[in-house]
Amino acid sequence: MKFILCTDTECLFLTTMQETNHKIRIKDIAILAGVSEGTVDRVLHNRGDVSAKSREAVTKVLEEMNYSPNLFARSLASKKQYRFVCLFPAHQPGNYWEDVDKGFDSAAHEFLHHNVQIEKQYFNQYDTQSYVNVWNSILKNEPDAVFIAPIFREETLAFTQELTKRHIPYSFIDSLIEEADFVTYYGQNSFKSGYIAAKLLLSSLEEGSQIIVGRTQRKGSVSNQTVIRHRGFMQYIQDHNLGDRHEIINVEFNNEDEKANKELLRNVFSTYKNIKGAITFNSKVYRLAMHLDALNHTNIRLIGYDLLQQNVTYLQQGVINYLIAQRPDKQAYYSVRDMCRELIFRQEIKKINYVPIDILMKENIEDYLQFTE
Repeated sequence: MKFILCTDTECLFLTTMQETNHKIRIKDIAILAGVSEGTVDRVLHNRGDVSAKSREAVTKVLEEMNYSPNLFARSLASKKQYRFVCLFPAHQPGNYWEDVDKGFDSAAHEFLHHNVQIEKQYFNQYDTQSYVNVWNSILKNEPDAVFIAPIFREETLAFTQELTKRHIPYSFIDSLIEEADFVTYYGQNSFKSGYIAAKLLLSSLEEGSQIIVGRTQRKGSVSNQTVIRHRGFMQYIQDHNLGDRHEIINVEFNNEDEKANKELLRNVFSTYKNIKGAITFNSKVYRLAMHLDALNHTNIRLIGYDLLQQNVTYLQQGVINYLIAQRPDKQAYYSVRDMCRELIFRQEIKKINYVPIDILMKENIEDYLQFTE
């Protein structure tokens, strides 16, 4: 049943499990709560003095009705059309960025009736020039807001400076550039996730163990996200005086040539005889897992990021020991939601929003994947 509470300025939707519609008045809430209509109005709009007892009574009634604010009436008051542009990497099905894409789709559907149109622009995450070309195109079309996956740090700062000059608000997803003047950020605390990854990887490893740190070649700048994760990883080593206990082996992979990557790893294992662990700070840990499996080196501790199906498969097989996940679809959806709250509804929002750092293993991955909210 869906109840609609109407006031002079807005409607509040009260939803139950049935589909029938009924109108609930301020008067009805007041009767149920045992307070005046004026008191209910003050609680709903959070204004004026209300005793703790009266506020609790009204809140209890509203909770029993399972109500949530519907801001539709507010957006209808304005005829303005909002055009939001989302800038993030092009991707294949099953890629990390597909979930980001789905999150923006959910937001587009949710906020369509608030006169919000969402446009997605993609770039090659391994080529800075591709990124620059796309954001130049975005600037020419003067959007109302922009959502950015800031893969390339310096190029992003140049872009956001132009957005600020033109009074175009923007938000970050996936990684954060703190000195930029953004509206909101949803994503991991990248530094902490790198720190945690180091703890998972290095705890209990014998002295003298060698660790592979895998990266992917890019044209131009390195990924902002992987840089910050790597910084957190190295901070853990410094904090625990592990620099002299373990040797880091940096390996750079070719994003287009897996045969060459396999031979590269073969040579690494021929050169270094005490490799006990491996990590990569991007979402393609399956690349390491695939080659380690082919080279019969699955006895090392392997850690990576994100729930790509290939990553999950190797986790289930025990080749990958830990995956660190970060709910990319929610990052995208909540970023749009908060921009709507900021621009359209003039509501207060939180600037930095760290999503949980989910640590997944073979033993808990099934429950994590099957759970629905």
